[in-house]
Amino acid sequence: MKTIDDLQVAGKRVFVRADLNVPLDGTTITDDGRIRAVQPTIAKLAAAGARVVVASHLGRPKGAPDPAFSLAPAAQRLGELLGQDVAFATDTVGESAQATVAGLADGQVAVLENLRFNAGETSKDDAERGAFADQLAQLADLYVGDGFGAVHRKHASVYDLPARLPHAAGDLIAAEVTVLKKLTEDVKRPYAVVLGGAKVSDKLGVIDHLLEKADRILIGGGMAYTFLKAKGHEVGKSLLQEDQIPAVLEYLARAEQKGVEFVLPVDVMVSADFPDLKTKAPANPGTVAADAIPADQEGLDIGPKTRELYAAKLKDAATIFWNGPMGVFEHPDYANGTKAVAQGLLDSEAFTVVGGGDSAAAVRLLGFDENAFGHISTGGGASLEYLEGKTLPGLAALED
Repeated sequence: MKTIDDLQVAGKRVFVRADLNVPLDGTTITDDGRIRAVQPTIAKLAAAGARVVVASHLGRPKGAPDPAFSLAPAAQRLGELLGQDVAFATDTVGESAQATVAGLADGQVAVLENLRFNAGETSKDDAERGAFADQLAQLADLYVGDGFGAVHRKHASVYDLPARLPHAAGDLIAAEVTVLKKLTEDVKRPYAVVLGGAKVSDKLGVIDHLLEKADRILIGGGMAYTFLKAKGHEVGKSLLQEDQIPAVLEYLARAEQKGVEFVLPVDVMVSADFPDLKTKAPANPGTVAADAIPADQEGLDIGPKTRELYAAKLKDAATIFWNGPMGVFEHPDYANGTKAVAQGLLDSEAFTVVGGGDSAAAVRLLGFDENAFGHISTGGGASLEYLEGKTLPGLAALED
């Protein structure tokens, strides 16, 4: 896989497929982590004299323009981080995009409007997707893939466009792949994995694969209650995927056979009512044993004994991968589990990887120093699929 150091970019139009899919509150960016992650690649290309054309998706518009998903706020924030004006095209391949790109001088940067405003970007039809890729290719001389959060998608700008232009991986994607290889090849042990988030079904593939790799797997978040139910415990009103219980039982049995330690919560924080995440009003949480959740209560975080247990299980690890919060971390009454896991990573001597998505957002929201972790991924879904052993279309497209 070539990198941008292998390209001659001076005076060339370089199409950078970035991931600027940031959370918005109206037009206000609430977490600019993904923009900050790709900014060094864009700055490096601009400094080398490239005419940089940045493209990304944001949210899930229905293949047509939708002001709620405009990339204008992201373009403005990118300009602030670069310390230079960034031009913004109000369409993807139309008159505005063509004029904006044509107006770039060496070292200047432009951002195109949301790629998903065009149905061809996400189309399942190869011809429709290819036609959109042909239009995008007219805007550039070279292609740089640096949107790691999208490389597991077979989309026009991720998969089809690199075949139409000389291409290379950006510094962010190169770094992500290097880190993920440390989690799959020549792993330093003990290797501990922490998995949270809402649904077991989102993590089945990665659990299946990690049973062959990990030494211990710690489970938290909403998915923990399906595991507890599989063990025969009452889970009350907690999140539950009853249809996944057979798979969970199989994984627990396989883990025992292989000597992989499966660690489940021993106590949980509960409430009869889901907390108000907007006002963050006090929720008056209670603590109960994990096998004694009242029928009218809902588990919303791991409890204090579990926090101590998980910290101890991480202490001697040499490699730690963490994906998914331990509870409703957006509310202060249910953030302590996620906070304890983050601190557990920092207190270990391990090579630590935070696997994107809500975990990365939690690290920033809870005030941790991002630089204290070994790596914070920009792509939760992409990281998980890589760890499952899947071929990621966006990475395959960058191979020569």
